[in-house]
Amino acid sequence: MSRHIPLSVPSIHGNEWKYVKDCLDSGWVSSVGAYVDSFERSLVDYTGSPYAVATASGTAALHVSLLASGIRSGDEVIVPTLTFVATANAVRYCGAEPVFMDCDRDTLCIDVEKINAFLEGSAYIDDNGVTFNRISKRPIRAIIPVHLFGHPSDMEALNETARRYNLFVIEDATESLGSEYMGKKTGSFGKAGCFSFNGNKIITTGGGGMVVTDNEGLSKKIRHLTTQARSDSIEYDHDEIGFNYRLTNVQAAIGVAQMEKIGEFIHIKRKNAELYRDLLAGQNEARLFWEHDGGKSNFWYITIKVPGSHKMPLMEYLQSREIQTRPIWKPLHTLPMYRDSTAYDISNALEAYDTCMNLPCSIDIREEDIEFVVKSVMHYFNKS
Repeated sequence: MSRHIPLSVPSIHGNEWKYVKDCLDSGWVSSVGAYVDSFERSLVDYTGSPYAVATASGTAALHVSLLASGIRSGDEVIVPTLTFVATANAVRYCGAEPVFMDCDRDTLCIDVEKINAFLEGSAYIDDNGVTFNRISKRPIRAIIPVHLFGHPSDMEALNETARRYNLFVIEDATESLGSEYMGKKTGSFGKAGCFSFNGNKIITTGGGGMVVTDNEGLSKKIRHLTTQARSDSIEYDHDEIGFNYRLTNVQAAIGVAQMEKIGEFIHIKRKNAELYRDLLAGQNEARLFWEHDGGKSNFWYITIKVPGSHKMPLMEYLQSREIQTRPIWKPLHTLPMYRDSTAYDISNALEAYDTCMNLPCSIDIREEDIEFVVKSVMHYFNKS
């Protein structure tokens, strides 16, 4: 007997309706209101970063973080090729160029050893302390690690590389709210950390994002850019090109209610991941990606690796049983708009794309649904 099991849907069982009704009753529905302030404070308290700015999306958070940090046309930014396209798009929005880096085989996060090899072989530091790409002659300014599917990147090694080459780090933590590295929340290791609250994220506002930082000046610059760079509260004075990247009070109200349950959500996600791990323990053909030393994952997505020849047939088989799955991101350097970009020694990401897929992982998924998913995976391989 089959039942429809979606990949990832939001859990809305708290004070969302109450807080949204308060917005509607008060008339504070746009980008100014108490819930925006409260939502920002909740991220400050949760991540340990002293400043937070709500944005219209995670992509907007990345874009303004790069702009406010000084990324401009002609710069280069190191990004993983295995990530959602928004990571690289935000670089291009600034007029800069991504330099695509491979992923680590065990975590799927950016490969710090390959970053080091690239910089040692293809970059130099000039007399002003600026790192340049020897081939393109462009300055390399920053690195954007992505905590893929909730698994933390190796931030200690990455920050050491960044210090050595005078680069700054913007964390793409859009998938990792609640994840930790060495006991510290992701998003709090770089110059800025960016979160997303899309409908499939661990908490949602329907859309929306957030930038957290320990730099007060940077937070003010980001807030300025997100509000159309308006420089006067009365007059329509604008002192630079800005953006309508603000989060609405209605969305923030949902976010405040969701943040009230973040601890519960993380607990459930981790418990479900452990159930998947236990049930898959005897299945040699399907390996579950797990957290590594120093990292504590929120297990936003449940990712397995299977033989490449079986990935699509398995996904089709699970779909026939009303189990929704997804392939992982297609490596960005293979997309038409990025095929001419620099891509350094990419191999692991190509293998990962050929062999990895995501299984249902909603917060409200039932144990019997997880058991059915795993039994279906096992049935596929047994009959194969």
